[in-house]
Amino acid sequence: MNLKYILILSLLISQTKVGSSQENLKQTLRGIVVDRETQIPLPSVNIILPESSPQQGTISNENGYFRFEEVIIGRQTIQASYIGYKTQIIDNIVISSAKEKIIRIELDESVTAIDEVVIKATIKKDKPINKMATISARSFTVDETKRYPGSYGDPARMAANYAGVMSVRDNRNDIVIRGNSSTGLLWRLDGIEIPNPNHFAASGTTGGPITILNNNLLTNSDFLTGAFPAEYGNALAGVFDLKMRAGNNEKREYWAEFGYNGLEFGTEGPFSKNSNASYLIAYRYSLVDIIDLLGAEVETTQYQDLTFKLNFPMKKGRLTFVGMGGKSYIEMFDSNDDQKDWAFESWGEDLSNGSDIGTLALSYVHFFGTKTRLQTAISLYGSKVTTQIDTISVGDPSPDIWAGEESSEVKASLTTHVNTKINSRNTFSYGLIADRYFVNFADSTMTEGQFEVFTDLSDEFNLFQLYTQFKHKFTNNIELYLGLHSQYLDMNNSFSLEPRMGFNWNLNEKNSFKIGYGLHSQTQLRIIYFTQTQLNNGDIVLSNKNLDFTKSNQIILGYDHLFSDVLRLKIETYYQYLYDVPVKEGQPEYSVLNFGAEYFIERTDSLVNKGTGENYGIEFTLERFLSNNFYFLITASIYESNYKGYDGIKRNTAFNGNYAINVLGGYEIPFRKNNAFSIGLRTTYAGGRPYIPYDVAETLNQGIEVLDWDNAYEIQQKDYFRINLRLGIKRNKPKYNVEIAMDLQYRTGYTSVYEYRIDPLTGKEYYNREMELYPMASYRIQF
Repeated sequence: MNLKYILILSLLISQTKVGSSQENLKQTLRGIVVDRETQIPLPSVNIILPESSPQQGTISNENGYFRFEEVIIGRQTIQASYIGYKTQIIDNIVISSAKEKIIRIELDESVTAIDEVVIKATIKKDKPINKMATISARSFTVDETKRYPGSYGDPARMAANYAGVMSVRDNRNDIVIRGNSSTGLLWRLDGIEIPNPNHFAASGTTGGPITILNNNLLTNSDFLTGAFPAEYGNALAGVFDLKMRAGNNEKREYWAEFGYNGLEFGTEGPFSKNSNASYLIAYRYSLVDIIDLLGAEVETTQYQDLTFKLNFPMKKGRLTFVGMGGKSYIEMFDSNDDQKDWAFESWGEDLSNGSDIGTLALSYVHFFGTKTRLQTAISLYGSKVTTQIDTISVGDPSPDIWAGEESSEVKASLTTHVNTKINSRNTFSYGLIADRYFVNFADSTMTEGQFEVFTDLSDEFNLFQLYTQFKHKFTNNIELYLGLHSQYLDMNNSFSLEPRMGFNWNLNEKNSFKIGYGLHSQTQLRIIYFTQTQLNNGDIVLSNKNLDFTKSNQIILGYDHLFSDVLRLKIETYYQYLYDVPVKEGQPEYSVLNFGAEYFIERTDSLVNKGTGENYGIEFTLERFLSNNFYFLITASIYESNYKGYDGIKRNTAFNGNYAINVLGGYEIPFRKNNAFSIGLRTTYAGGRPYIPYDVAETLNQGIEVLDWDNAYEIQQKDYFRINLRLGIKRNKPKYNVEIAMDLQYRTGYTSVYEYRIDPLTGKEYYNREMELYPMASYRIQF
């Protein structure tokens, strides 16, 4: 820890000297303008920089491209207008030295004849990129993942500031959306489903301590929290629909960064001067492991990841090749510590965990005329988790094997999507997702002197998804969305047909009303299907293999009010009814809706689809988008999250904290022309999560951890309170730019419990919490 403080202090001191050069630095701003529905480039679009002095303007060429050569460093606003289209305004475009800014502008065609009305420019800064999403969806920028205190450049940590979203615990980025299990989250990258994009991930989870996603390679993306369009399937809680930018196709650029997510090097540029093809690649290595190599005594914590995108524009489309992979390994060995630092008084644990993930996708987009777009991709992803837990004791310091796991999944996919813009009022799309799974699961635990095997097999199966969706604009202010999704699992012939609907009515320039409905379904976690049951005669059966999908009916009402172009109020209320939820007759309080509350997904057998659940609540968002160097976001959620197990008794889910309040804000202070200092503050106050206490008497009697299921989720942890402070400096020089930031996280005594354990030998319960003060710095240079 002392070394960490020294590094942070050194970084801050290194940035206090500002060079003498005070000229206004300038940079290139360029990009492309396309139709939002078809993605076809638009020529002759009028584009201006309204806040430049003197005002700069240009028009897009026959291929939709535009260019400004000398744009002053700082935040800029761009406006694009075109006959028959709604004028688009994009602000807070960050212009830096040593790196060209390349943007994409998408214009909406007006349904009103061009000679009837002059279309006024409007700004809806959180409008989702996906044109079919009408409610409970918003876009976010890469700038926000860095600017929001405590986000560490991680989209999931940033999203925990939004209404209806909560972190499961401080040291991981798993998120709970509207009381749903974190396992209900779908991750997509450039239209392709990807595995859990986090280091140190456990089987079946969707989060982890450190993200593999690299925000230096991402661009504006969508986050959806309910009743999402039909193209998103096999998810109950929410969707991260992430987009990766293409590399600079004219100029080679480089960057280096180190911080919470590791030591990173990246580059982008054209393959050659005569080609528009480009590459974008970044590699990161564990910062903790580097500190270990410097001689500090830290636990073995290793991770590395590689992300790239190759982009090949063609005459009537483009070909892209995307890859992302990460390896991680950690050791937490009590045998390396003094006895007083062991997990328990008289015995300890040696835990090692490794996780590997990787995904490759080859995608082709083809334009048929000016109305139809086809996108087809083939992809391959894989994930592997290995875990071993040994025990040591005072009388026997040699580790004894207690539990182990080696699980892997590989998925080969074909994805195709067709989008047709029939006319300015109607857009129709349909698609297919075909997945082939190859799974291999093996894990066991020592029980009463012998190993109890939970999974031990390999298998293959298919999941097919079909969808179609249609959007009709009655006027420029009223639109209706209809969709239908279906999915089929050939392993047990599970089938689901899921209608989706959305309606958006802009009552006037300041007020809008929205409604959304969706039936959603999700397969069970793959490892659950293959959990073994041993019969009395010794035979092994897969008692969960015929489980049906879990399903969720969701209805949402929303209201938006714009006080101004930069200040808005958003209110949404929702109701979700979940059914066909796996529960267990022999443990009637059990439900898979509580998956994700702990690190490990329990392998429970003999499940049946007879459980239900309910989530309902109301959410408030008051947001001031960054303007005049100041922004804030205030969100409040009041909600209930309940379930019924096999016994039909209503109980709290593990995520029913009842309320959550987030307040964050920040200010940027420009100084000496080309530099800026930023400060941000975030506070979170939320209800404590319910949990299952231990049955102390039975734990002592049996000599193993025994939960008190009779009081399942009736007791709650203390309320949660946390403060984050973020300080940052940006410096621009003619040949490079530097950005340094420090996040300081303070967790009070009300912070969530990091680990709840009981010593089976003494009956003593342990509530382990993270350290109260947690600093983290980052440093990035672009050149």
